[in-house]
Amino acid sequence: MKITALETFLVAPRWLFLRIATDEGITGWGEPVIEGRAETVRAAVHELADLLVGEDPLRIEHHWQVLTKSGFYRGGPVLSSAVAGIDQALWDIAGKTHDVPVHQLLGGAVRDRLRVYAWIGGDSPEHVAELAREQVEAGFTAVKMNGSAQLRPIDTLAQSRAVVDRVTAVREVLGDDRDVAIDFHGRMSTATAKRILPLLEPLHPLFVEEPVLPEHSRNLPQLVGVTSVPLALGERLYSRWDFHDVLASGIAVAQPDVSHAGGISEVRRIAALAEVHDVAMAPHCPLGPIALAASMQLGFAIPNFLIQEQSLGIHYNRGHDLLDYLLDPTPFHFTDGHAARPTGPGLGIQIDENAVRRADAIGHRWRNPVWRHSDGSFAEW
Repeated sequence: MKITALETFLVAPRWLFLRIATDEGITGWGEPVIEGRAETVRAAVHELADLLVGEDPLRIEHHWQVLTKSGFYRGGPVLSSAVAGIDQALWDIAGKTHDVPVHQLLGGAVRDRLRVYAWIGGDSPEHVAELAREQVEAGFTAVKMNGSAQLRPIDTLAQSRAVVDRVTAVREVLGDDRDVAIDFHGRMSTATAKRILPLLEPLHPLFVEEPVLPEHSRNLPQLVGVTSVPLALGERLYSRWDFHDVLASGIAVAQPDVSHAGGISEVRRIAALAEVHDVAMAPHCPLGPIALAASMQLGFAIPNFLIQEQSLGIHYNRGHDLLDYLLDPTPFHFTDGHAARPTGPGLGIQIDENAVRRADAIGHRWRNPVWRHSDGSFAEW
């Protein structure tokens, strides 16, 4: 079997899909994308195609090594995301070739069902509480929320109280038997995080995500030392080398993204490295159906899995959602906040190729917002 072609598709709301074809009629799908830089990653995929066309798609590890190391300049989010989508598609082909789900090729399932969480938006305590109640009624046992809007390097007591008030409102809805995770998107400085994290301890969050920017990861031991709140990080780290020092810092949860951090092959290695440090895995995935399917295959195969992000109904997806590009939505039917183990071959989903091609004919130019502080200076989004 030989690879014959790689096609990419810009798919609303902000995704990039990849289709790898073979001379035996077996095709694989991947999702190589950086949100807001889809066209850049698309170009990288097609540059890498020169190394793949005519090759055996089942030599997955060999291709990963060549794709990541044959260029003199290595690493970074663009290359790692391009490789990630290719890697997903090659695993999809392998599973379909052997007529088994990918997790079976990774050693078999280590669990029978996979816990997932739902995103909630909202600005006021009343609004976030209402949205949390909706997810409880939908059966979810965990939600994730934004911790704050923009924060100044050292902000006011009122801002700290606003963070606590919003989380308190959600905790009151969830009760003691459900979980809330809090995402700060790196909006806190180290100094602000030292103030706010201890205030969240009585609310018992599942984890606090990106309390500081990844470039300030050297400060994580300081934060671990001032709070019992589990800290999570990793959506903006792209390899096991990026994770090496972070895992040793005392974080509790690693969050590599299977569409950014080198694909199934590399995220599985990151999971093994995390296990050495007693760090759980909560893969990042506010993306499309292929990325989620790949993440779920990993979740069923790695022992230190905690919970899976998924983007059904997230605000980014207004007008277009994951199920719009699937022939069968069953793999993403969640019961009691859990996903059933997928049994279909490869990634376990059937892409509606006609819908993908129609979407690509329109395309998209999604960009993340650019935030400003009240004085006009740049603020972290």
